[in-house]
Amino acid sequence: MPVFDERITAWSAQADELIDKAVRNLDGIVDKNQWKVIEAFQKHKVSDYHFAGSTGYAYNDRGREVLEDVYAEVFGAEAALVRPHFASGTHTIATALFGVLRPGDELLYITGRPYDTLHKVIGKPDDGKGSLADFGIGYGEAALNEQGQVDWPEVERLMNEHTRVIGIQRSRGYDWRSSFTIADIEAMVQRIRSYNKDVIIFVDNCYGEFTETLEPTQVGVDLMAGSLIKNPGGGIAETGGYICGKRSYVELASYRLTAPGIGGEVGAMLGTTRGIYQGLYMAPTIVGQALKGSIYAAAMFELAGFKSKPGWAEPRTDLIQAVSFQQEQQLIAFVQGIQRAAAVDSHVVPEPWDMPGYEHPVIMAAGTFIQGGSLELSADAPIREPYIGYMQGGLTYSHVKLGVLMALQTMLERNLL
Repeated sequence: MPVFDERITAWSAQADELIDKAVRNLDGIVDKNQWKVIEAFQKHKVSDYHFAGSTGYAYNDRGREVLEDVYAEVFGAEAALVRPHFASGTHTIATALFGVLRPGDELLYITGRPYDTLHKVIGKPDDGKGSLADFGIGYGEAALNEQGQVDWPEVERLMNEHTRVIGIQRSRGYDWRSSFTIADIEAMVQRIRSYNKDVIIFVDNCYGEFTETLEPTQVGVDLMAGSLIKNPGGGIAETGGYICGKRSYVELASYRLTAPGIGGEVGAMLGTTRGIYQGLYMAPTIVGQALKGSIYAAAMFELAGFKSKPGWAEPRTDLIQAVSFQQEQQLIAFVQGIQRAAAVDSHVVPEPWDMPGYEHPVIMAAGTFIQGGSLELSADAPIREPYIGYMQGGLTYSHVKLGVLMALQTMLERNLL
């Protein structure tokens, strides 16, 4: 074991006692989600022959077809598109949006400005980059109110006859706000339906899968997307994403992924099928480990004198733990300390850089087996005021604890505590 300062080990003992009940309460969520996944596997008679790879066009790939049936079952959706061909969560979300939006339509985000990497997807008129705006698709957003909730008068003002898709980002992204619970999303759906029964309600579900016992598509959401190198991949899926929801909308998204008239009927899985199945099976348990780590992190940083969101005793609906620092160097030391505790690339020292798709320099700790796999212990932050670090993931509770201890130790060694 690394040797940590006595003050840090004292905080750790105090945190363990403080969070004991909150950590144990997560086991019930894990058990329910684990059975939900197993039950879906059983219903669709998953067998080892479904794990075989496919090549070429991959017509009639039963493993792929059953995998998508299982995903739809788990998420309470009519259909799903689960593919290694999605390069990232942003790619998956963009595919869903381009699938259902047409020139003259409008996308309206009601949870404030979406995550930074979507800004270029939304784009500007005539930007020449193939963005939504470049295709004549309008965009609007309603900032959250002072309480961090949807500003319904503003939403009602912005909705019009061109509003085709309402966008909801479940996770906090790079904002100092609470993420939206399933109960919050259900209430949003009901309110939106009172305005317009036909508008498509879309949820970016990244970081949220299996943190609660229900998913957005189980409370009335029409279309949803996420990344397989986050929660549902269980730390095993090597790449990919999923789109699920109403069959007609998933089909439209599939035409964007491949081509009109071809859709989801093709797509060689290239040896990824077993990992995606097994990752989904593991996901409830691994997500539970990461959530326990987030609770511990919140308690530790609060004991060290920093603000955390959510607080250790608050309910959780995604993996992300935000910590507010007073100065840039504290933020950098936090991220570099997480990297020091990694099993992979622990010798690498993260530095802020101009990462594609982001509007400010970003520092990222990512000592992961899957590049960018944020179900694994990772941390990142835009270098801008207020100085907020975002930690997520952890395949084991122990690793998260060690990462938090190392982050605090790094700060202490630099006289930043």
